[in-house]
Amino acid sequence: MIIVLKPDSTPEQLEALIARVKELGLRYHLSQGEQRTIVGIIGEEDKLQIQPLAAMPGVEQVLPILKPFKLASRQMHPSDTVVTVKAGGTGPTVRLGGGYVAMIAGPCAVEGEEILAEIARAVKASGASILRGGAFKPRTSPYSFQGMGEPGLKILRDVGHSLGMPVVTEVMDPRQVPLVERYADMFQIGARNMQNFDLLREVGQCRKPVLLKRGMAASVKDLLLSAEYVLSEGNEQVILCERGVRTFEDSTRNMLDMSAVPNAQGQSHLPIIVDPSHATGRPDLIPAMARASIAAGADGVHVEVHSAPEKAMSDGAQALRPPQFDALMQSLKAIAAVVGKTFN
Repeated sequence: MIIVLKPDSTPEQLEALIARVKELGLRYHLSQGEQRTIVGIIGEEDKLQIQPLAAMPGVEQVLPILKPFKLASRQMHPSDTVVTVKAGGTGPTVRLGGGYVAMIAGPCAVEGEEILAEIARAVKASGASILRGGAFKPRTSPYSFQGMGEPGLKILRDVGHSLGMPVVTEVMDPRQVPLVERYADMFQIGARNMQNFDLLREVGQCRKPVLLKRGMAASVKDLLLSAEYVLSEGNEQVILCERGVRTFEDSTRNMLDMSAVPNAQGQSHLPIIVDPSHATGRPDLIPAMARASIAAGADGVHVEVHSAPEKAMSDGAQALRPPQFDALMQSLKAIAAVVGKTFN
């Protein structure tokens, strides 16, 4: 439920309310705006004592949260969350949400330091703010390239941080979290792991941003409930990602659900980005879908880029070449300005 405090409530009244919430064995989330202070209460239904809490000094009203996802709901947190990420915790701040747009770009997989550095320099020069690259690759076939593992993580970190770019990479298993946390500035939870609840809880106990991709057959509600697992563990830095869902259409890799952007934003305060590379699987469609994403209000775009796609060890067929990415960035900046958003 949500407790709305009166405009003239005092800090002492807020402290007394929080103390009572703790006595009941409940958790709270504090949201203080310019006009109102809202206290979100999370816990077992039989402990949510609405009437006694409504009678406490300084309380204006107590409202139930109707959404199954509590912490991710706009009822709990009316204003947009702005997620921040820095290279090594000390580099320039990159923001996503609240009017800030970030471009995440890089190869599907880390293949070596020289090729990654070449790609990273190109995407940064074009305006990308976060470098991506997979060290652990979940593949359909067990015989396909599975990634470089820890050496790949080290290469990704070193290349990204040398350019002042935060790095994001996928973590696939709860046992990998401490290792990936050591090198990455942001965790990525892939579509196949969106409902790996043990993994979600594990990254929720970390304090690095989490990029959460929508599952291939998941609803927006499912995506927000998965985000709730991360938020419930105390990690408030969650970014949603629309990357297409499976349908009967077979001319694209997946079907990009562009309505998911305003749909999620209407229900949740969390930023949402779009991955047109995995959604379409076709370089000829990626620019149009990326432009549509920003026009729809997305807080960022996630694009695969490779300087030699024909030699890529993973998903080369869906990667843009650096000149194509550069042209795309110019158009995205123009669209962002029209819809009132600012690129990092």
